[in-house]
Formats: sequence, structure tokens, C-alpha cells
Amino acid sequence: MIPEIEKSLNDQVKYEAKASAKYLSMACWADINGYNGIAEFFYAQSEEERVHMIKLIKFINERSGKAVVPEIEKPKNDFKSLMELFEIFLESEEFVTAQINNVIFQCLEFKDYNVHNFMQWYVAEQLEEEAIARTLLDKLKIIGDDKSGHYLFDRDINTFQVAAEEA
Repeated sequence: MIPEIEKSLNDQVKYEAKASAKYLSMACWADINGYNGIAEFFYAQSEEERVHMIKLIKFINERSGKAVVPEIEKPKNDFKSLMELFEIFLESEEFVTAQINNVIFQCLEFKDYNVHNFMQWYVAEQLEEEAIARTLLDKLKIIGDDKSGHYLFDRDINTFQVAAEEA
């Protein structure tokens, strides 16, 4: 494996791990604050990011690289509002997309088309993740500070997610 690409892939492992920890922290906050639907959403998001991380680790190792399990810092765990939660969610997904694009660019620079091909799954996945994050944030902007709206949002969040994935 090309050393520069191996490093970028290991960096991506770290970004996926950080996102998983961040979403787990967000799920805990939602759970503690009575938003059971939102908690389940973020527990699922956390697990999905962990799966992305494992997929990268296996790929690196299978390609005769050396995957590095990253050390990650404790994520933020005190959020002010649902709006903040979902703004962070969108920012996080946009960051991960940018990092994946960097890996893709590097693959083209080094003409590593095997890794480029592997990373296309992540490109498609990020399109879906960003669409979901934007859809949910847009819904929250419409709701504003309305408590009954928050109740319905919490109750229906998985419905919004399915609709965004099908769009």
C-alpha cells in the first residue's frame, strides 16, 4: 500500500471513530433529556460510524497495510438544545465528506484506483448522511422552540430518516 494513502486511510479510521463517539455522546444527552426517538437515532448513527471504521480497518489490513486503532478524546456531552445537536450532526457529516474527498483526490494523484474504487462506497454513503442531516435540521428550523413540535419530531425522527434515504 502506498504509505501516503495508508496514512490517509488511517486518518479516516480516526474520523469515523470520533464521529461514532460523538454520536454516542449525543444519544446519551438525548436519552437523559427524554428524547427517546432522537436517542435511538443517534445510537444507530454511532453504530453505523463504527461499522464504517471497521470496514476501513479490514480494508487497510487486507491490502497489506497496517491499520491503527486510534486514540480519541472524550466528545462533548453537554448540549444546549436539539438545534445544537443537529447542527453538530450536519457539521460532522460535512467534515467527514471533505476528508473522504481528500482521500479520493490522493488516490487519483497516486493512481491508486483500487483504493479509489473502494472509497466510492463512502462517497455514496456520505451523500445519504448529509441529506439526512440537512432534512432533520430543516425540520427543526421549521419547528423552532415549539415543545409540542419537539415531541412530534422525537416521535417521528425515524420516519424522516427513511424519507431522506428514499429521496
